[in-house]
Parts: sequence; C-alpha cells; structure tokens
Amino acid sequence: MAALVAAEAAAPPGPAEAAETAEAAELSRALSRLLPGLEADSKLSRRRALEALQRAIEAAWPEEPAAESAAAAAGFQGPWARLLLPRLLRCLADPAEGCRALAAHLLGLGLRRAARPRDALPRLLPALVARLAGPESERGRPPETCEELRLALVQLLGLAVRLGGAALAPHLDDAVRVLRCTLLDPFAAVRRESCQCAASLARATPDHFHMQSESLIGPLMQSISHQHWKVRVAVIEATGSVIQFGSGKSVDDVLPHFAQRLFDDVPQVRQAVTCVVGGWLLDLRDRYSFFHKLIPLLLSNLEDDIPEIALAAASLWEKVGLQWQRENEDDLKDKLDFASPPPAHHPSPDNRPGLGCRELVFRNLSKILPAICHDVTDWVAGTRVKAAQLLAVLLLHAEDHVTQHLEVVLRTLHRACADDDRAVVRSCTRSAELVGAFVSPEVFLKLVLPALKKSPSPSGLLILASIVRGCPREALRPHLTLIATELARPHICQGSENVQETMDALAAAQDIDGHQDLYREHAGPLVEWLAASHHDWTVHSAELLQFVVVVNHAGPALGEVLPHLVPVLRSCLQPARDPQMRLRLFSSLSRVLLSATQTVDSQGHFHHYLDTVTKDILVPNLQWHAGKTAAAIRTAAVSCLWALIKQ
Repeated sequence: MAALVAAEAAAPPGPAEAAETAEAAELSRALSRLLPGLEADSKLSRRRALEALQRAIEAAWPEEPAAESAAAAAGFQGPWARLLLPRLLRCLADPAEGCRALAAHLLGLGLRRAARPRDALPRLLPALVARLAGPESERGRPPETCEELRLALVQLLGLAVRLGGAALAPHLDDAVRVLRCTLLDPFAAVRRESCQCAASLARATPDHFHMQSESLIGPLMQSISHQHWKVRVAVIEATGSVIQFGSGKSVDDVLPHFAQRLFDDVPQVRQAVTCVVGGWLLDLRDRYSFFHKLIPLLLSNLEDDIPEIALAAASLWEKVGLQWQRENEDDLKDKLDFASPPPAHHPSPDNRPGLGCRELVFRNLSKILPAICHDVTDWVAGTRVKAAQLLAVLLLHAEDHVTQHLEVVLRTLHRACADDDRAVVRSCTRSAELVGAFVSPEVFLKLVLPALKKSPSPSGLLILASIVRGCPREALRPHLTLIATELARPHICQGSENVQETMDALAAAQDIDGHQDLYREHAGPLVEWLAASHHDWTVHSAELLQFVVVVNHAGPALGEVLPHLVPVLRSCLQPARDPQMRLRLFSSLSRVLLSATQTVDSQGHFHHYLDTVTKDILVPNLQWHAGKTAAAIRTAAVSCLWALIKQ
C-alpha cells in the first residue's frame, strides 16, 4: 500500500495537475506518509491516521485573503482528487463508527476546499448510495446504522448539491435514490435535512429535475403528517420546490395532503402551506391549469386565527391578482379603462378585492363551488367551518356574478344553517348577507320564498333574515308586502321546533308560574281554534304539530277541553285520513291514556266519551289493511285499547 501511494505521489503530472505549486507537492508528500495508516488493522490506528489527515489539511489552508485561498484551492485539487477522495470514500464503510464519522467530516472539508468540487461527484454519489440506499433500505434497515452518521452523510449530499450545481444532472438518479430512502428515515433530523437537500437539488438542476421529481412525491407525502412539526414544515417547503422545478402533474397528488395541513394545530405548518401555495400561484409554469385547485387553499387562510398567517395570505393573494391582471391586460382592457365603483351596499368598499382577484374567483367559481357545497356538510366539524368561511370569501369576490350560481349557493346555505356548530352558522349568515348585498331582490325572492313556502324551517327563515339584512333598503322596499305576506302564513309563523322553551318563555312573559298553568288558561281557546281547520290536516300541517304538542304537554288541562278534543281525534283518526297523521296521533293518544287520571280524566268526565273513543276511533282502525303502515296503525290502536282497559 505504501509503495502504491508513493508511486501515485511521484507520478509525472498530467495536464490537470500541471498548475500544482510547490505547496501542493509538499501536501502530496505529507498525505502520502499518512494514508497508509488508513489500511491498518487497528481501529485506533485508523482513527489516528484520519485525525492526522485532518490536521494536515487544515494546516495547509491559509487564513489570508481570498486570492491566496483561491490559489490554495487550486493547489489542493490535485492531492484531493488523486489521494484523499478515493481513500476517504472507502473509509465510509469502515467497521468503526468513529472512523466513518471522521471520514464523512473530511469529505465535507475536502469538498469545501477543492477548486473543482464537481469533479468528485462521479465517485461521491455512488458511495452515498451504498451507505444510505443499499439493498438493506428496501427492508427498512439503512446500511448505515448510526443516526448521526446518516445525518452527516445527507448533509454531505446537500453540500455536494450546493457546490456542484448543474453538474449534478448526470447523477440525478443516484441523488434521488438516496433521498427516496432518507426522506423516510426513522431519525427526524435526517428527514429535515433530506427535505432541504431535495429542494436544493430541484433548484440546482431545473432543466433535468422534472424527469425525476415525481419519484420524490411519494416519500414526501408519507412524511407530511410526521409527529414533529419541523419535519412537516420542511416537507411542505421541499414539496414546493420539487413541484416548482419538476413536474406540474404532481400537484393533484399533493393537494389533498396540503388541504389537511390547513387544519394543523401548529401555526408554522399552516404558514408554510400558505407560502408554498402562494408561490405556486405566482411562479408555477402550469399554474393556469391549477387555479381552481390552488385558489381555495390560499383563500382559506384569509380567515386564519393567527393574524400573521391571514396577513401573509392576503399579501400573496393581492400579488397573484395583480400579476394575473398584468398578464391579461388585453382581455381586461374595458374593465381597466372604465373601472366600475363598488356596489352601493358593499360591506367593505374601502377593502374591495382588486380586479384581478375578483376576475380570478369569478372565472373559477363554477369549478370551486361543488367541492365547497360538499365540504360544508362534511362529518368533520373543522372541515365544515373552513368550507363555510371560504364560501363567504368567494361571495365577497364574486359580487353580482354569484347570481348565476345562486340556486346552488342557497341550497348549500339552507343545509349549513341547520348545523350545530355556531361557527358554521355564523359564516353562512354572513354569506347570506352578501347575497342580499349583491343580488337583486327580484332574483333571490323567486328562489327563497317558494322554498320557504314548500318546506318552512328555522334555517330557511335565518337565510331570509340574513339576506334581507344585507339588502339595500331602497331595493327591498317594493317587495316588503310580498315578504310579509309569506311570513304571515300559518305554517310559517306558527311553527316552532323548541316547543318547551317557547312555552316557558311565554309563561314568563305572562307572569305565570309554569307552562301547566299556561295550558290551563289557554288550552280551551287554542283547541277550539285548531278544530276549525282539522278537516284539511296532513302529517306536514303546522296545526297538527300544535295539536300534538297540546295533547302531549297540556296534562290536567286536557280534562277541561274534552268537548273539543274528542271530536278532532274522531275526525282525524278515520281510516280515510292521512296514514302518517293517524299513526302520529295514535302514538300521542296511547301515552295520554296510560296516565288518564293526570290528563284526559283529570276532571272525572272521560267516561262520557268512552263509547266514542272505542266505537268511532279505535274499532275502525283495527280492521285489516295491507301494508306496513296499516300494520303499524293497527298496533297503535291496540296499544290505545289496552291502555284504556288498564285504566
């Protein structure tokens, strides 16, 4: 070995080494004396040889100005490439961990001090592949067992990328093979360093990286939900560079993962998503194809709880709009030359989004809305909240262009306003106010009032109230009579879902002790008033709901209203009436009969109506008819008869 090293050191210089100085020749001789120690059998001897090499290299490097450093680098290149590099690469497989660590350190030192570090790439990259992506990696066990050494080797790869630049192009296969393994390394620091290395590699080889970029997306997405938030941030930032300088086809693969990170508990992760998506909207080569997928991600963070994230998203969105506006000046010429003022009832005219931002939303709204309409009823509360917030942001940008999507928007709001989460309802009422501000009453009333008339609900009323609140008064004035007439219809104004709360509030308003006294005072006139319309009742009638509430909750007051109560039951429970209504009434009647002394017989007069109840109500419903509903009615009638006999 010593003879081989001496022969290499004494070999006549070739063209590449012709410029070596006397100092370089002296360094070659010094290294030749130390290199044989790397082949010693003793671990301690090999370590001492590596330490001596480190001292020799550091001693040969001047601490003087850059001119002398450049000359030293040129002189170092020859001994580094001929003598040091091949021996140090072999030392990466040394059995002793300390020797491997020193070899990795010396390789980094040599790359920094060599005049042409790119010349080392053909030998360095295969060595790194052997230590970080050998056959063992396919079975989940990296060839290099030491975590700190794997980190040092990935850092060495990153250094080679930074120093080698475009010269890495012929070695992309090896570099990507290493990163595919290290991006999934068990050691979090290795994953972070691998992310930085992947981003540097993408920037260093932009003309060739697109051929390999897709193979990195899988490992990156496997790490995007890592338990360490710093790893998640590094993955997001690396993904931004990998796609920016790689293949745009990977955008579809990463968007679902990015959308999940919008719900990350760590603000830095959400901030990273904001910056990367904003960067894509500004600089991605194929960005026009992905506007409808990227815009929702950026706009979602306009409502982030952290002000810094919301401000960053707003700043990026403004830049995106201005850039798109400049790129499409010809199409927007009329709108730029004759800029329209904000709508008269705009909620924030001083902060109106720019023309480019508004046009981007308007032109992509038809592609964005279906996903929002789906997410606003998602089973995950956080998804519903984000979707509802985003809908309001989109409507603020779309302005009067929302008219052509109004039916879909109102249908979505109708479902969302029935949500149990107040944040969802709050965002949806804000969206409804924006509909009122931007859409003509002639248009929205044609959609809102028929839906309310057909199926009244609290969410429908809340939508109408919010739209009216957002609508300009002068535009709404001609339609007030129509709105009031619809609201005055019995099935709308007399409906209530929170019956008990309503009765307690009414009792308090009338200074009555409780709802039982309230029923005792008003049950008679109420049942008499309801009886006037019972011939037209169906299961959907508001009057039926009111009647059932009285039967279920009036208690002893029922014994005082039997002259009105029994005829209504006899009429509504005839076999020719609505089966669903009969089933509902029988259910209430059976519960009342089970506690007759506290309800219908509280005054001791119910025995006068036994013949009517049995012959005119129960017996006709015991006759056999085909069908499940008819069977349920017979069962309910038998239950009522059993309860009556028991009492």
